[in-house]
Amino acid sequence: MRAPGYWFNPPDRPGLPARLLAPLGWIYARATARRVARGPDHHAGVPVICVGNINAGGTGKTPTTIAIVQRLQSRGLSPVVVTRGYGGSLRGPVRVDPVGHDAAQVGDEALLHAAFAPTIVADDRVAGCKLAEQGSCDVIVMDDGFQDPSVRKTLSLVVVDAARGFGNGRVIPAGPLREGVAAGLSRADALISIGPEPAQRRFARDVPGHGLPHLRAELKPLAMGLPWTGRRVLAFAGIGHPERFFAMLRAEGAEVIRAEALSDHQPLTDALMTRLATEARTSVAQLVTTEKDFVRLPAVFRSQVLSVPVRLEFDDIPALDALLDRT
Repeated sequence: MRAPGYWFNPPDRPGLPARLLAPLGWIYARATARRVARGPDHHAGVPVICVGNINAGGTGKTPTTIAIVQRLQSRGLSPVVVTRGYGGSLRGPVRVDPVGHDAAQVGDEALLHAAFAPTIVADDRVAGCKLAEQGSCDVIVMDDGFQDPSVRKTLSLVVVDAARGFGNGRVIPAGPLREGVAAGLSRADALISIGPEPAQRRFARDVPGHGLPHLRAELKPLAMGLPWTGRRVLAFAGIGHPERFFAMLRAEGAEVIRAEALSDHQPLTDALMTRLATEARTSVAQLVTTEKDFVRLPAVFRSQVLSVPVRLEFDDIPALDALLDRT
């Protein structure tokens, strides 16, 4: 499902649909407030770091989780990722086997996490954390779950796309938020905005900081020895904000002859991939996509598609370390 355009109108000009849907947004926000007010059901025996968001949809939680995991590992720790495995059929709790499982079973995000750290898929986050604690785990990193009070969090990080911010500032369905900004940030320990410098400047100017530590980061493609400048590509992405991926390719100098924006987690069917592969051959262009999309590709098309790995780079590593020291 694509987000409605009015979700990202300026807060002072939300548009008629947002105004008409405001009562439903109020009901949604009240329901979220009642849920998060419950006390936790489980206090893990190890620190729990939650990488969450206030916006519905993709803000960059997955690359942020990977970056946090890698930073913890660099400090000699053994993190385990717990995720719900969105898009997968297994409800868990189950340890992800990167070889034996596929995206249809555990979801694309879980497969990506499993390449970096032991990963558990669990629809019930309490059960997932309990399974993580049974192994050699000294810190749990939850991908999502900021609005789930069932597990006590040691550190809660809210991730936001700097370019989109919090949209029109309204709650679903009137806007893109799961809860009001002030209510959400009041439970957070830090805010992480992701985007290039111009977007970061606008975000810092337009969005109140609410007194939280604010870390800035940007997604950067791994070099892989590829010269992007002038390279003709047909890019496709089924992530929360595919335009961010396309903009990154252009910033690296690639000639994006077409950008196919898909819905988040959209199935990459044989029919869709045949159409894209045919267009790429006709246009003498390389098919490229994200790591997250690549794991959902039908096997027969993988040799035709270049996966572009990206990593999150923080502009202030000491500030990130100071946050992690709290755990």
